[in-house]
Amino acid sequence: MINRKTLLCAFTLVFSLVLTLPLSQTVYAAEKSDPVAEKHKKRKTYLLSPKIGKKVTKAFDEYSTNNNIPEAIKILHDLAERAKKDYDKAYVDRFLGNMYALQEGGAAKAIKHLKAAAELDVLNTSEQAQTLRLLADLQMQQEKFADAISSYDAWMDFTGKQEVSVYLRKAQAYYQIGRYAEMIAPIDQAIAVSDKPEKNAYVLKLSAYYELKDYKRSVKVLEQLVSLFPEDRRWWAQLGMFYMMIDEYGKALATMELAYKQELLEKPNEIKALAQLYATNGMPYKSGVIQDKYLKSGLLERNEQSLSTLANTWHAAKEIDRAAEYYKAVAELTDKASYWRKLANLQLQNQNYSAAVEAYNKALELGAKDPGRIYMSLVEAFLYQNKYRDAYASVLKAKEYPNTKKSATSWTAYIREKAGRNGVKL
Repeated sequence: MINRKTLLCAFTLVFSLVLTLPLSQTVYAAEKSDPVAEKHKKRKTYLLSPKIGKKVTKAFDEYSTNNNIPEAIKILHDLAERAKKDYDKAYVDRFLGNMYALQEGGAAKAIKHLKAAAELDVLNTSEQAQTLRLLADLQMQQEKFADAISSYDAWMDFTGKQEVSVYLRKAQAYYQIGRYAEMIAPIDQAIAVSDKPEKNAYVLKLSAYYELKDYKRSVKVLEQLVSLFPEDRRWWAQLGMFYMMIDEYGKALATMELAYKQELLEKPNEIKALAQLYATNGMPYKSGVIQDKYLKSGLLERNEQSLSTLANTWHAAKEIDRAAEYYKAVAELTDKASYWRKLANLQLQNQNYSAAVEAYNKALELGAKDPGRIYMSLVEAFLYQNKYRDAYASVLKAKEYPNTKKSATSWTAYIREKAGRNGVKL
């Protein structure tokens, strides 16, 4: 509903001017107090017919003195049937529109009467302007967005005014009906006539370009938001992410890193984006440090994705012990053979042969793919520990698989020879 106090003040002023002042005084007062009147000096000004005016006064008293809106509406409906002159009809419809606007659930009826009043185009200057504006606001409120746009345009055409809030309401209406490209003109007009940076205008403009998938222009708007409203932390992270969307990874990292240093990044997706940017820009160690810190703090959820990503990051940074720690963590969490195998390969590379054997066996238990190659890896791990019997048992298992049979056969003789030279009977 429209604010009751605001509506009462506006309506009372116009009502009192029309009913109590002589015609010449009405015109003079309007010209002196209302700048809109300057645009409409030649517009004819009317007064209510005496009989209609008397009843209108009664309706106004019921509303303003007795707070009896239903009775005021009843009187006005009776008047609507009697009114013959266009101005009387328009005035009564306008009054009814104002009354219905104050009632819960009365917006649809208010729109009907206000529209009828405006279409006659005989109301006095301020009355017509206020009617068009209230009509537009109610249409917006009732989600009749296309109608609201037309009414706001009619209000601007009639008054000659350029108001920031009206331009932004038009942009919002266009957004609601999916006409994103048409949002830009009223937004730019709002920015042009505003005497200070209007944050909502830039936010709406960003929304429009995002919906249009025009990410380069989205970046330009975000750059303006960061420049004009640096205290608003959300724009920094969004700017960094939009730089990523247009493959400007260097700018993305610089923005996100600056935001991080100012403690402006606080959401998991923002921290992940910064970590990803470090990795993308060839700094896996920094990426690992960020991920590790926020996994341990609890900001990043400890799940398969986060653990496996950190394990891969530490691996890329050649931090083998740390990589092994997180491969083991994700393997234990998921019990997936693939992670046990990655852990085993890493331990073998790091010469942790017993740990490698344990992880390879776990992968085999869980049905890892290509078991022949795992057995060949076990052969290597056992040989490094001089466990010839275990190595021999593993190579025999590898011979059972077609893709490793040939290499396993060649290794068999070597293991026998090596075991024999070390006094081990197979």
